[in-house]
Amino acid sequence: MENFDQIFTLLAKTDSITLNLDILETGVLNIIALVGILIYVGGSFLGSILEDRKNTIVRDIQNAEERLSEANKRLSEAQKQLVQTNVLINQIKNETIATKKTLLQSEVNKSKKELTIRFNRALAGFQTKENQVFFEIKQQIIFLVLKRTFIRVQETFAKSRRPIVFTSEAINKIQGDFL
Repeated sequence: MENFDQIFTLLAKTDSITLNLDILETGVLNIIALVGILIYVGGSFLGSILEDRKNTIVRDIQNAEERLSEANKRLSEAQKQLVQTNVLINQIKNETIATKKTLLQSEVNKSKKELTIRFNRALAGFQTKENQVFFEIKQQIIFLVLKRTFIRVQETFAKSRRPIVFTSEAINKIQGDFL
């Protein structure tokens, strides 16, 4: 920063900036001679270094191209495997859905059979109960009819002992046959 300030201070003291065309004073010849010597002496050295660098770069580019080619091949194989995997996944999903449908249908059929069996058992139980109730009612009606008949026979043949005994035996025999 101090040098920068000095340049502006120097410029302010002089009236103008001028171009110095004196070649010897500016050192241009010195610089050209130095560059020429460097090229003459270091040309072969720099040439071999640059050639080695060029060969290294070419070799690295070829290696990179080979790796890129291999990576593209692996990418292509991976994409094929992905497609095959997706096909396999879809097949598994379809098989799973079909299996679920089959299992559900099997469960529905099993439930229908079980309900049919239960309904038939309940119906058979109901019919048995109905028959039992019908039989009990029938017995009650017969018993009541016999009882009324016995009472009428007693009223009708109250004076004679023999018809009452005969009627009682007949009623007991009929009652025993129905029970």
